[in-house]
Amino acid sequence: MTALAAVGCARCDGALEQGDLRCPLCGLAVSGTEGPRALKVQARVARCDTCGASVAYSVEARAPQCAFCTSVMHVETMTDPVEQAEALVPFAVDPAAARAALGEFLGRRRFFQPSDLAARAAVDSLQALWWPAWGFSAGARVSWTADSDAGSRRSDWAPHAGQAELSFEDVLVSASRGLSDTECTGLAGAYRLGTAQAQPQGPEDAQVERFDVTRSGARRQIQAAVEREAEARLREAHIPGRRFRHVHVAVVLASLRTRRYALPAYVLAYRYRDKAYRVVVHGQDAAVVLGETPVSWAKVMAVVGGVLLGVLLLVLLFR
Repeated sequence: MTALAAVGCARCDGALEQGDLRCPLCGLAVSGTEGPRALKVQARVARCDTCGASVAYSVEARAPQCAFCTSVMHVETMTDPVEQAEALVPFAVDPAAARAALGEFLGRRRFFQPSDLAARAAVDSLQALWWPAWGFSAGARVSWTADSDAGSRRSDWAPHAGQAELSFEDVLVSASRGLSDTECTGLAGAYRLGTAQAQPQGPEDAQVERFDVTRSGARRQIQAAVEREAEARLREAHIPGRRFRHVHVAVVLASLRTRRYALPAYVLAYRYRDKAYRVVVHGQDAAVVLGETPVSWAKVMAVVGGVLLGVLLLVLLFR
């Protein structure tokens, strides 16, 4: 579903898309005669009772497990309009490479990690999936204030302010409930969005997580993403000086175009000493691996004991 440029918001003339209940720019409610009517689709999805993620339901999969947290899912029928991904980024990493990436991840030497983790960890499950994200392009007028070392003279800081016209292309905002914001942010930067296709291309058992919010419902996340990106660009090219503090930005969107992406990843669950952990491997770059590892409390206690002993020795020395 692409933006319908001919249909605009009555307040700000922002482009409206099918399924918009409110204008994504100004938040004005869309009347039945003003915007394009949404298509009512009765979608059957499998919903996780633990993390809330939803994936397309197949009658062949009975009591399917959640790909994100391995909990049993229940089946529900959704009568409200369901957002559908229009651009599916293909997998470039196969399951064998994903398992190898997990092995390398577990084999990395981290000080507080158990030394036998790589040898004793057992893979419980590997699930290929596409997680949903909004890709938005926008134009914006950004007003900013900040303190920097430019022109500070004898003082450490000097105040500055200004405005800038910025444009944004294909900035990704997560629409996933199964992956955390940290995981989505870590994965987003390595996708090659130009390879996106209309049909899925990847492992046969790959699942597709569904969009749970409308485009207008994602307005706050999109606005926050624009503000973060705008602040980063201002620090790089617009605010004078080399050191900054108290950077504040105010963004007014002049245009907004969105695209619904489905992005590939592998979610792997492994077990160490009867406790489960999760790792996410990028579907197009196996070097991008995000996840959790157990902590060796023996090493933690050894460090704490060493610090306390050092403090005690210093106290005795000064006495």
